[in-house]
Amino acid sequence: MNEKKLLIGLGAVVGVLVLAVIGVTAVVIARGGGGGSGSNASDPKSSAAGPRVQGELRLPGDDPLTLDPALVTDVSSATYIVELFGGLVMLDKDLKIQPDIAKEWTISPDGLKYTFKLRDDVTFSQSGRRVTATDFKYSMERAANPQTDSPTADTYLGDIVGAKDMIRNRAKEISGIKVIDDTTLEITIDAPKPYFLAKLTYPTAFVVNKDQIDKDRRNWTRKPDGTGPFKLSEWKIGERVVLVPNEKYHADPKPNLKRVTYNLAGGSVLTQYENGEIDLAGVGVNDIDRIRDKSEKLNKEFIEKPELTTSYLAFNTRQPPFDDPKVRQAFGMAIDKQRIVDVVLKKIVPPAEGILPPGMPSYNTAIKGLGFDPARAKQLLQESKYQGRLPRVVLTLSGQGQNVGPTVEAMLEMWKANLGVEVEVEQVETATFFQDVNRGKYQMWELGWAADYPDPENFLDIHFFSESRQNSTQYNNPEVDKLLLQARTERDNEKRFQIYNQVERILVQDAAWVPLFYGSAPLLVKPYVKGFQTTGLVVPILRYVSVEK
Repeated sequence: MNEKKLLIGLGAVVGVLVLAVIGVTAVVIARGGGGGSGSNASDPKSSAAGPRVQGELRLPGDDPLTLDPALVTDVSSATYIVELFGGLVMLDKDLKIQPDIAKEWTISPDGLKYTFKLRDDVTFSQSGRRVTATDFKYSMERAANPQTDSPTADTYLGDIVGAKDMIRNRAKEISGIKVIDDTTLEITIDAPKPYFLAKLTYPTAFVVNKDQIDKDRRNWTRKPDGTGPFKLSEWKIGERVVLVPNEKYHADPKPNLKRVTYNLAGGSVLTQYENGEIDLAGVGVNDIDRIRDKSEKLNKEFIEKPELTTSYLAFNTRQPPFDDPKVRQAFGMAIDKQRIVDVVLKKIVPPAEGILPPGMPSYNTAIKGLGFDPARAKQLLQESKYQGRLPRVVLTLSGQGQNVGPTVEAMLEMWKANLGVEVEVEQVETATFFQDVNRGKYQMWELGWAADYPDPENFLDIHFFSESRQNSTQYNNPEVDKLLLQARTERDNEKRFQIYNQVERILVQDAAWVPLFYGSAPLLVKPYVKGFQTTGLVVPILRYVSVEK
């Protein structure tokens, strides 16, 4: 999430929604997530997670980096946060904007003023205190407070009048947020933007309990007092996360599960699935041929669906040698993505041409990437200002002490064979990696982006507008800026999407990113799990799920 980043090379699928989003790219894949066969034991009554209770859903998981909605930037953390917290509006399982704590809203004719009418029956899950409009003003201003140091406030709240002033420490409150009364909140934005409501579905706009935070600013997320469909019952680092239904939850459908247990201990996801220890599992490249085989008994439990994700190679456009677009183009054209997909990844994901994934509004099949052309790639290196004599080149990856994975190994070999360039690999701790990507520290890195809401603005404007705080490549193109500004306030979606197509064509040729693969979710789902569907985004999906055993 912004940044809901998919770590290329990530191992086992982690968590149902990470599963839904990360099932995904070369990502689960690059380290063969879920490898191994395991035994075919029937569902045990107990496992490392403890005795199973009736109506319990068991999932693979990962420790969240944070449970603070104002700070979340990764899919793993967001998976839990969307179940524990809520906002004015939300995305449903069909990715439609629906009322959450706001039961209705009106938009002024000029598109600038949003008036939200809140439900009067919503309470915080742990304390039982009623949620009011003042809580929303506090929560958004807390995210915008420089002391919170939210990496996402500027992106998701920055359209609100006065938000950027507070984020930049020029104001003590957000002038565009007004509490009319306990159930009425008024938000004024700086220009009519058709995607603004969708931005409010992102966790930065979720409501948090000031009383709880004031009592224990350091540890309040150990038992967060949210408004989501579930509550955090237990979190044992490295072992398990347990969610239970929020009996005070206000929206329909209400949770049907009795408990959700995430196994954080790691190990082979597929083995755990076959042993009945978990109920959903991503399928990695080592097992995909077996699971796709119609004679395999698990094939009846197998689904594959596209996801709104794109894996990419990114360059710092201000650091040598990638400050020269010809060098960026050369590195992109030296990668045979189709061969990687066919041979290394066994067609578990499709190669990417553009930045926007299939299924995203304005996705255009006519947009083509740079293509694989080793001869032209070598020529571009010679034509660059470096004339083929490059400085040290380093590819930085998230995750210390782990195998870089076959996709990265393949690219390293292709750069060596097709460009004559030896690329070094640096692996860093995950939290540090995310922070330093945003700070522009790295020269070249590999990541993925999962859409936060189904609008091309969430890919193109966030990552490539020159003044965006999420512009980690530090890309700056006045023509792109002009088009992005035009798209922001274009109310005709057809025209707006045409503008985004123009932007995408420029970006692909300029090689700010080299798109690698689009997302796919190869999953195994137990037949007794009902109502689960992949959504392509991290949304509160668990309330739609039931376990019939």
